[in-house]
Amino acid sequence: MPSQKILEQKQEFVAQLAEKLNNAVAGVVVSYQGINVADDTQLRKNLREAGVEYMVVKNTLLRLAAQKANLEGLNGVLSGSTAIALSNEDYVAAAKILAECAEKNKAIQLKAGFVDGDVLDKSGVEELAKLPSKEVLIAKTLGGLNAPITGLVYVLNANLSGLARVLNAIAEKQGA
Repeated sequence: MPSQKILEQKQEFVAQLAEKLNNAVAGVVVSYQGINVADDTQLRKNLREAGVEYMVVKNTLLRLAAQKANLEGLNGVLSGSTAIALSNEDYVAAAKILAECAEKNKAIQLKAGFVDGDVLDKSGVEELAKLPSKEVLIAKTLGGLNAPITGLVYVLNANLSGLARVLNAIAEKQGA
């Protein structure tokens, strides 16, 4: 039986992890069994640069934290070696990076994930990884809003330049 001090440390860790799960907008659970140190280091670097927190967690502790965070749907995939990537801002960053890594390295396997409290299965995480980033979506939306205005400017400009040509032709004709 674990000592009272160890038990308190685990309870504190579970509470902190549950808080992180609640604060995250998205997360991805993966299996990392068989990954070498160089690949793991590169993966962690890529995730860190994207603002994603990545940690290896014991299944029991993650299960307890997921229950506290109302993410019980993750319990079915919590077996074997488990790591979780949490993003507090970007919905697709963790899924994109981990899916790309899973394609290149068979040691990384996507298990499940969540977005805004809704649990996703493996295929849901793969679909999430295919979405463009937030910045790209904003740019496309603004481009779509800007297109009609730009078209109107071109039409008005064409009419004005046509009018100017006609007036210039009339002036040249009357001057001759």
